[in-house]
Amino acid sequence: MLSTLTPIALVVVLGWEWQGKAQGSEPQYLRMAPLEQYLMADQNAEIALAQTAAPKSISRDAEVMVLGRHGYETAVKGKNGFVCMVDRGWTSAFDDPGFFEPRTA
Repeated sequence: MLSTLTPIALVVVLGWEWQGKAQGSEPQYLRMAPLEQYLMADQNAEIALAQTAAPKSISRDAEVMVLGRHGYETAVKGKNGFVCMVDRGWTSAFDDPGFFEPRTA
């Protein structure tokens, strides 16, 4: 089974690479910017923005995570099993030109 999937995976990967080059789009941000550029200065503003990810009936009791210096950290403890957070550009496809764009949230 593995031997039949390997050529298919190779074709998919090569096709994906070719498609990215065929479009002629070069990523603006080839490397990660300094961490400070990804952090929001006002943690309360990031909490409020994260809570807009869901209706109030869910977000008011959801855990809220914010990006800190060591990764995402819990800013508000939740009670309903849901989590709200602000994604950054690196949650998109790696070949996305805005992957490391610090202003993408």
